[in-house]
Amino acid sequence: MTFRYGLDRMDLDIVNGIADGSIKAGLCAEAIARINQSRSNVEVMASSDKAIYGINTGFGPLCDTQISPAETALLQKNLLITHAVGVGEPIAKAISKLMLITKVHALSQGYSGVRLEVVERMLKFIELDLIPVVPEQGSVGASGDLAPLSHLFLPLLGEGEFWHGNGSISAKEALAQHGLAPLELQAKEGLGLINGTQFILSHAITALTKMRYLLDLADVAGAMSIEGMQGSGSPFRPELHQIRAFAGNIEVAARMRRLFKDSENMASHTGCARVQDPYSLRCIPQVHGASRNAYNHLKELAEIEMNSVTDNPIVISSEEAISGGGFHGQPLAMVLDYTSIAAAELGNISDRRCYLLLEGLHGLPRLLTKAGGLNSGMMIPQYVTAALVTENKSLCFPPSADSVPTSMGQEDHVSMGSISGRKLNQILGNLEKILAIELMYAAQAIEFRRPNKCSDLVEHNFALIRSKVAKLEEDRLLKPDIDAMIKLVTSQAFSVSFALN
Repeated sequence: MTFRYGLDRMDLDIVNGIADGSIKAGLCAEAIARINQSRSNVEVMASSDKAIYGINTGFGPLCDTQISPAETALLQKNLLITHAVGVGEPIAKAISKLMLITKVHALSQGYSGVRLEVVERMLKFIELDLIPVVPEQGSVGASGDLAPLSHLFLPLLGEGEFWHGNGSISAKEALAQHGLAPLELQAKEGLGLINGTQFILSHAITALTKMRYLLDLADVAGAMSIEGMQGSGSPFRPELHQIRAFAGNIEVAARMRRLFKDSENMASHTGCARVQDPYSLRCIPQVHGASRNAYNHLKELAEIEMNSVTDNPIVISSEEAISGGGFHGQPLAMVLDYTSIAAAELGNISDRRCYLLLEGLHGLPRLLTKAGGLNSGMMIPQYVTAALVTENKSLCFPPSADSVPTSMGQEDHVSMGSISGRKLNQILGNLEKILAIELMYAAQAIEFRRPNKCSDLVEHNFALIRSKVAKLEEDRLLKPDIDAMIKLVTSQAFSVSFALN
């Protein structure tokens, strides 16, 4: 498959495929024609006496200052240099690469007026794995991600830095090594490059990719905990969810039924005296399902954004450029914030299941050890999940609910979506650790249900855990076990995808 920038529709799998090299991507004749026509339109307007924002005027509050044709190149260079003021640690190289890929797709649609030469240089960066270093802090999410995008494109001018192994190399040196000369930007190009939501979007893509797996893993962890508790399968029956037909709930209930298929533990619960399980077991479809619904909403909006033009002004013809707010990050910022709550709740309910497994109920020993007193068993890892859950709660404040005016009041309402995207990824990182501990607990609980067998899917994942973490017989240092579990989660080693039939 070859993806055609500017023409084909991008989605989560395609953008990740381009990033990892499994999908080829390039400019086709139609996209090149669009780019060239848009550039031609800008050149006509740049030589006009009519003031057109961003083409022959200053920026932001200086939009009423007209710039002569002779000064347009210097204006574009100054724009990138003055806006490259990001601070903090650099974002992951993979996120910077996603920023490049999604920006190429936006520019190739032919509304931005950037020369073909500039787009081709961006593609050359991707081809050569010359990925710019971008600081994580400094964007308010409107007028787009100005500071991070400025850092992303400084290397076009021979300024800034590229990733080099685990460190960095100056752009000037890297370009020289590859025989590439710095570019001189022309009218509209600087603005076309740094206006946009690619920083917010690339964080959303990264979060979606991770959360897709963690949603599935949360179901597996919940199923293993229920196996350990010898809980009931009744809350997952289809009749219950057909009459409250939220898509996420229905999917989770179906997944749970498959995870319990042919389980001897679940069969042993039939006819017992227990009427209901606690909510953290019984309400998994409702809680995990709500998080899936939020994920699906973010995915829908992120895929719209992947295929959008988000710079300003938009070049319509050689006579018209529309100045609007297509760069504003609010459409993604709000749903990123609500997805942060959804991710945090997966951790919240997981921690509650960890606590349940320690209580010594329904035939399980307290603290999941038969030698309690002298041994603390698995008491303390739940302290860790409690701490991580609280950290995630503190990260759930919605940046999109706040706005600090910038640019002398010209940009008087901003989205703060860059912070929303970063925080969601922090929450997901904590969720990985919480689920790792629950899975370790659940495996220990299942040991006390032997010789009963679980379903084939649960037994497969149980065996994976036991290949790295032995049953706890007496107290030992648990930090290596937790680290091994976290590595299994972050490497996506667990089997979580399966047919529901």
